[in-house]
Formats: sequence, C-alpha cells, structure tokens
Amino acid sequence: MAARRPPFLPTSLETILLSIYPATLVAGSLFALLDPSTRSAPYNATTQSHFADTAPSYFAKKSNIFNVFFVKQGWAWITISYFFFLFTHPSTGPPGSLVLTPKRIRGALRWTLVTVWWIFVTQWFFGPAIIDRSFLLTGGQCELVEQAEAGNVDMDPTRQFVTGVACKAVGGKWRGGHDISGHVFLLVLGSMFLLEEVVHVILRSSAAKEERTIIMDDGAVKSADVEAPSSRDAAAEGSVWTLGVKIILGVVGLSLYMLLMTAAYFHTWFEKLTGLLVALSGIFVVYFLPRVVPAVRNVIGMPGV
Repeated sequence: MAARRPPFLPTSLETILLSIYPATLVAGSLFALLDPSTRSAPYNATTQSHFADTAPSYFAKKSNIFNVFFVKQGWAWITISYFFFLFTHPSTGPPGSLVLTPKRIRGALRWTLVTVWWIFVTQWFFGPAIIDRSFLLTGGQCELVEQAEAGNVDMDPTRQFVTGVACKAVGGKWRGGHDISGHVFLLVLGSMFLLEEVVHVILRSSAAKEERTIIMDDGAVKSADVEAPSSRDAAAEGSVWTLGVKIILGVVGLSLYMLLMTAAYFHTWFEKLTGLLVALSGIFVVYFLPRVVPAVRNVIGMPGV
C-alpha cells in the first residue's frame, strides 16, 4: 500500500498552481531584460517604475486602466467575486439564498483570515503596515527627512511620515530600504485564495479523487474524504460551473496577467520575490495549517469539505 501524502505538502494540482506564480515572475523579469525597448527605457529607482512619458508599454504606466481600476481596487474585486460564489454555488448552500450554512460561515472565516493578512501587510499592523515597517527597518525613509535635517522643513512632523501614504501625502518619496512589492503580494494572495476555494469544490463535485490528507484527532493521517460529503451527494448538488465560478476564474486570469506586467515593468527581482513569499505564507496558514491541526480545521474548515 502506497504511503499517504504528508498533510503539509500541496497536492499535485496545488503544486502546479503554486508553480505558476514564480514562473510568471521569472517570465516577466526575463522579458524586461531581453526586450530592447524595455531595457533602454529610463527607470526611476525611487518609485521602482518607468517614467510615464518614456514608458516602453501602456502597461508600464501606473495610470493604465487595469492598474487603476483592478489592481488598486484588488481586494474589492476578490471579495465581491468570492462572496458571489459563496452564496450562489450549490456546494455551499441553497443557490441565491442568504442562509448561513456551516460551509458559508467557514468560508467567510477563511476570507476573514486572508483579509486580515492583507491588512497587516499593506494597510495597518498595530501602526505602520508590515511593508512600511520592513522598508524603514532596512534603512528606508521619507525623502523629506533629509530636507528637515538641512533645515528646509520642521523635523518633528517629518519624523512622523512612517508610511508610504503619509510620505506621498506631503509630497515626499520613499527612498532606500527594501520595498516589498505590494502588487505581487496582492495579486498572488488574492488569486491563490480564490483558486484554493474554487478548485477543491469543483474536484469534490466532479467526484475526483481527493489527494489532500489531514491529521485526525487521534494522530492518524487520512484522506480529506473522511470529512467530506460522499461523491454521490456532491454530484447531486447541481452544476459546478456556475456564474460565480466563471467570474472567479476571470478575476484570477486578469490577476495573473497583471502579475506578468508587474514582473516585466516594476520592482527589482528581490522585491518581487519577497512579495511572493509573504503572500504564500498567508496561504500556507489558512489552507495547510488546518490539515495538520485538527483544532484549527474544526473552526475554519477546508474548501470542499
């Protein structure tokens, strides 16, 4: 009898999905190195982007419509598409009904955990967000600090510019330090969250063999099948390819394309790598920790289970 897959390892499909992200980042970065127009276009190291008037592509401009209305509003798109799926897919409860079934409650809890991680990294972490804290800890500062030291502006207010938003609000610029790519973080975290939620539901509803394993209360390693409804019940729930699933796949597809554009035109290799790693750390906690810690699984559940 073949040994079961360790619970903390991704399934074959998850491995493929996870590999898409570093592959996309590598492809975009190589394009930036090999494309003559991109390589020759002036680059602003302070903003980690090309100058708007000499940008080598429409997507190299921060003002491009997809960046302004999709990436900048990314968590709203992720949230709306996910909850539309959660309340319309037959596997989670009565389609189109606002009934709070156990699966919907646990799905909302998983969304809450991922959202909290997004807030901690990009918005607020008991003060400045993790991105801003890492920038400051690695030697970065608001450009106005040097002006203050030269006597051009008052020192005390300038010292308070400890976030990128506050710095830009007073006309300053982040300079120095390590700037974790917020775009990479958002696009990876959001799209992988949606894929984890949808893929396992589709596999379960199509009666595909479940590769995920979990640790039971008694320490035994078993297939996630033991906590999931039977394949017959899943198949009877209705079509899995609902409008909610298609919308989520559309959001994921656009996220991957914008990730490619980010890799090609913005940030350094290391900044993109750290954005990827910080995003995947959140995915690990929400989707892999429950497989090895029954107490966590009992609270937030697992997609498709």
